[in-house]
Amino acid sequence: MLNSLVWCHNDMPSETIILAFQNYILMLGTSVMIPSALVPLMGGSDGDKIRVIQTLLFVSGINTLLQALFGTRLPTVVGGSSAYIVPILYIIGDSSLQRITEPHERFLHSMRATQGALIVAASIQIILGYSQIWGLFSRFFSPLGMAPVVGLVGLGLFERGFPVVGNCVEIGIPMLLLVIGLSQYLKHIRPFKDVPIFERFPVLICVTIIWAYSHVLTAGGAYKNTHTKTQLSCRTDRANLIYDAPWFKFPYPLQWGAPTFSAGHSFAMMSAVLVSMIESTGAYQAASRLAIATPPPAYVLSRGIGWQGIGVLLDGLFGTMTGSTVLVENVGLLGLTRVGSRRVVQISAGFMILFATMGKFGALFASIPFPIFAALYCVLFGLVASVGLSFLQFTNMNSMRNLFILGISLFLGISVPQYFNDFWASAHHGAVHTRAGWFNAFLNTIFSSPPTVGLIVAVVLDNTLEVEKSKKDRGMPWWVKFRTFRGDNRNEEFYTLPFNLNRFFPPT
Repeated sequence: MLNSLVWCHNDMPSETIILAFQNYILMLGTSVMIPSALVPLMGGSDGDKIRVIQTLLFVSGINTLLQALFGTRLPTVVGGSSAYIVPILYIIGDSSLQRITEPHERFLHSMRATQGALIVAASIQIILGYSQIWGLFSRFFSPLGMAPVVGLVGLGLFERGFPVVGNCVEIGIPMLLLVIGLSQYLKHIRPFKDVPIFERFPVLICVTIIWAYSHVLTAGGAYKNTHTKTQLSCRTDRANLIYDAPWFKFPYPLQWGAPTFSAGHSFAMMSAVLVSMIESTGAYQAASRLAIATPPPAYVLSRGIGWQGIGVLLDGLFGTMTGSTVLVENVGLLGLTRVGSRRVVQISAGFMILFATMGKFGALFASIPFPIFAALYCVLFGLVASVGLSFLQFTNMNSMRNLFILGISLFLGISVPQYFNDFWASAHHGAVHTRAGWFNAFLNTIFSSPPTVGLIVAVVLDNTLEVEKSKKDRGMPWWVKFRTFRGDNRNEEFYTLPFNLNRFFPPT
């Protein structure tokens, strides 16, 4: 286990609240990025965009609370997933929706179609979770198989790192250097009592400094005559988020109208649900190591996936535009701050719900330029990737079998999705392009996900190549005791349900 991390159950309330707010700030990047990219394609206005952002934040708070209380109980934050983008683009491009000429009307119909697809697709995740099928499937996992999957959970998001930093280097590079400097070189300096503020709060400190700096550049007119892309990346007043946000707005189910259902839309969305399940499974494994917990047993993993399915159902009912997954950046924050606590995550969920209803305040924080988040991602995604590679310590890396499986899983996990993404960028459609749109969206989504490709390759090879001879080389003697809830005494400490609910839902 990683022995340099601490739990903050006994920390001062003020420190816990600040840590929670830091988690909230970090998850804003994804929560703003996805609606900002998709709402204009649906025909929505800036007002529609801020309303979707508020709804996504609100439901993310609910889903994070449910996961921390009743799911895996790991200190993870649940938020919007980019895995759903391809199916959503397929729904947006539906000819029946494109025929609607009035933009706002087309936006509403597109949202209702997306909601219906999410509601139906959520059933797959709920069934796989609560039926324990996903837990049974996890019996094919090993430390060798999980190393590339967890590694690709971080490495697979490289496009959201330095390529976005490069869109505004005068903000992104100072942010990257400042995060590394404070969190690593100055982490032992404690100017206030015994609190390691540079180690515990590097995100808040760095975001505040660089955000203020970027605001000075914006107010000083540094971006007046620059390219539109530069202005969108660098300005703190982009898209008039604060102006268009209401002072108070309470998201509610079916706020966009009654969902519409289509078999093709639902089938396409199921691919994103499967991808988010695999990505979340890798994120759970990383979070368990960073929070000094045992790897989640099959029963706990299924329980978490089941609750995540409930979360996707809520996404569909409220209309968040996208489904839910475990946010990799917040998992990386566990390692950067060396603090793992459910209480921090639960309070963070409270911030999400609070600022989602207080529109102006939420929009203020949502106006942080994307390159600031991208600089953080460079550090945090890298941390998660390294946690995945740390599973290799339980395997025999002198085995040519293991080297082959690891190498080809990592390479194809990066190379195949890159091919699919480049094909989309050049041809404006996916590499799979048949007359069946739902089929195209399904396969293009599956093969655009690095952890999904990595899992397919690693698990198939690991369970078909010299399996009986390689149990020790694969790390199974260490791994097998964590498969069942009773396999390790520490599982009760980490994964027992609150309120004595284990009496009614005993581990299986």
